[in-house]
Amino acid sequence: MQAPASIAVGDDAPPATTPDTALVLVNLGTPDAATPAAVRRYLAEFLSDRRVVALPRALWLPLLHLVILPLRSTPVAKKYASIWVPGDDGGSPLAVYTRRLARVVQDELPQLRVIDAMRYGSPSLAARLQQLRGEGVRRVLVLPLYPQYSTTTTASVADVLAAAGKGLQTRMIDDYHLDPGWVDTVATSIAGHRAANGSGEHLLFSFHGLPQRLVDAGDPYASQCEGSARAIAQRLGLADDAWTLSYQSRFGRDRWLEPSTQGTLRALAGRGVRTVDVVAPGFPVDCIETLEEVAMMLAEDFAAQFADHGGTLRYIPCLNDRRDHARVLAAIARNRLEAWH
Repeated sequence: MQAPASIAVGDDAPPATTPDTALVLVNLGTPDAATPAAVRRYLAEFLSDRRVVALPRALWLPLLHLVILPLRSTPVAKKYASIWVPGDDGGSPLAVYTRRLARVVQDELPQLRVIDAMRYGSPSLAARLQQLRGEGVRRVLVLPLYPQYSTTTTASVADVLAAAGKGLQTRMIDDYHLDPGWVDTVATSIAGHRAANGSGEHLLFSFHGLPQRLVDAGDPYASQCEGSARAIAQRLGLADDAWTLSYQSRFGRDRWLEPSTQGTLRALAGRGVRTVDVVAPGFPVDCIETLEEVAMMLAEDFAAQFADHGGTLRYIPCLNDRRDHARVLAAIARNRLEAWH
């Protein structure tokens, strides 16, 4: 589907006629290639952010560059290679789907300039802000693609916006974890998948994990994840014992949010539950955490819990560049712009 000729569609090309206002969809980031060198560059930037790892720099940076990156870059590159999207419009799924999503949102908001950006890696948010400033855009609304707010993700986007947004009028949408349109769209996606494939015996909502100490210090992420999962389950008409919330992607030695996704799946297997549907509503688009960690690694682990390897974990894809997803994000942006005086 093509956007109007006068509007750039989520790429680097400036529009023929510059709109006054831009919407930037910001995702976390991803390596530019499925190679150890590219992964090392990406992880070095990501794990150097104090919002992500709060250890003293004198302790953390030598450990990161001398131990973690040399050991982890090659294995992580292999994981990316297993999910890499082929073709001219291919690449890391997170980058591919974020780029495509921006194009579809552009269709929904032809009066705006809609582009994608990454907090880490490219195209960087700082570079995108500079690009928009050069094009003569005056107002920029930033929508981090994190439905649930966290100091480790959303606040880091705000850091860049404060540092690189000079000369622009900027606003940021902090979260949309209970937005009715978003809740309905996630529920519709789950219902559609189950209608096409049959319903599993249990539905698992898997969110990215977070160190418990951050939640104890006031980070609202866990409560927002719980609110999202409960709202979606209610929209689906599920009984309380028909679904569970869990957290995945642990890193480091800190105590992380419980229960873990892997532990929850093993507990379900122990109860004799053989078919589990898993959805990851904290991720607007598919990425290594959903496609490799959940759909491949955890699915294999779940099957192995049964002597006959007869357990089945069925992953429900993220909303990605679906038209109804784009309409929800466009409506969220439109509402914020209407309130911007």
